[in-house]
Amino acid sequence: MPKSAKYLLIGSTEAYSGKSATVLGLSHQLQQKGLDIGYGKPLGTSFSASGKTVVEEDVQFVTHSLNLSANRIAPTLLALNEVSVQKRLSGEDRTDYRQSLLQQYLEISQGDLVLLEGPGDLSEGNLFDLSLLQVSEILDAAVLLVARYNSLLSVEALLSAKQRVGDRLIGVAINDIPAAQIETVDNLIRPFLEQQGIPVLATLPKSDLLRSVSVGELVKQLNADVLCRSDRLDLLVESLAIGAMNVNAAVKYFRKRRNMAVVTGGDRVEIQQAALETSTQCLILTGQLPPPPFILSRAEELEIPILSVDLDTLTTVEIVDRTFGQVRLHEPIKVQCIRQLMTEHFDIDRLLSKLGLTPVAALP
Repeated sequence: MPKSAKYLLIGSTEAYSGKSATVLGLSHQLQQKGLDIGYGKPLGTSFSASGKTVVEEDVQFVTHSLNLSANRIAPTLLALNEVSVQKRLSGEDRTDYRQSLLQQYLEISQGDLVLLEGPGDLSEGNLFDLSLLQVSEILDAAVLLVARYNSLLSVEALLSAKQRVGDRLIGVAINDIPAAQIETVDNLIRPFLEQQGIPVLATLPKSDLLRSVSVGELVKQLNADVLCRSDRLDLLVESLAIGAMNVNAAVKYFRKRRNMAVVTGGDRVEIQQAALETSTQCLILTGQLPPPPFILSRAEELEIPILSVDLDTLTTVEIVDRTFGQVRLHEPIKVQCIRQLMTEHFDIDRLLSKLGLTPVAALP
């Protein structure tokens, strides 16, 4: 009879903390160690229709990146959205999700380890018995929490999580740490958390590339018209600049930035010109004023998409900012980046010993 796998549930104290990235980086390391892994995300959040079926985008992407066979992937049991919540509240959905979780997830329980991607935070999914704590109890899973570093107060959420998750918490990964704060995290936060019985398995530096967003994603979020170079929507934007100052100040400001999206009025031609000659990945013009032909032809030449939006500057900036905070990892270059970061900064051997797993043999 094949041995049954252990479960590791990767959760977070707030949404968009980097769970999918952690799953990708971690599973790559585990595969390098020769371990047979499975993957599942019981509660789905980002769905897209593909033909007749609805697919969870993260699940599809992770499965593809890790090259997992169908019998190593557990199905997503539920899409968390207004419709599913309403059905649950009105009594129309009486599914016993504990039962479904047990049945469906035990089917992939061969192998060494099943990585589960948890909900956005500690309470999400409660209504369906699929919160982090409920899933970890039902499947007897160990929990790894991913936390995005905001300030020294980031420890509070982790202390509170430890009280709730208890001994199932086998470690935390703190990510998105600005370079200037890495030392503080390593010398102050890490020893403190370790004393509280919270093993710190990784402190990961902030990466502009991982937080970057494709021009195509901005087009979608802003509902923008693409005025030129619709073939270059794959370009990645790492920062946002607002062209509202005079042109000399703008040029200085633009030169300090890299791979930016510049938001400016359709009538600010000199700012548009300055942006095109610096490290710009796209121009976003507000006020629905078309740029002059020479700007369009220069952008064509430099392969810089120009977007036009029917929004004011403030709203445009808010939407772009929000998009940066909710980035998905669906670009190969980001997968490479997260693998490298995790290889350098994640203590995989300590995780394995906490899980009671031994590497089969390091793959060449």
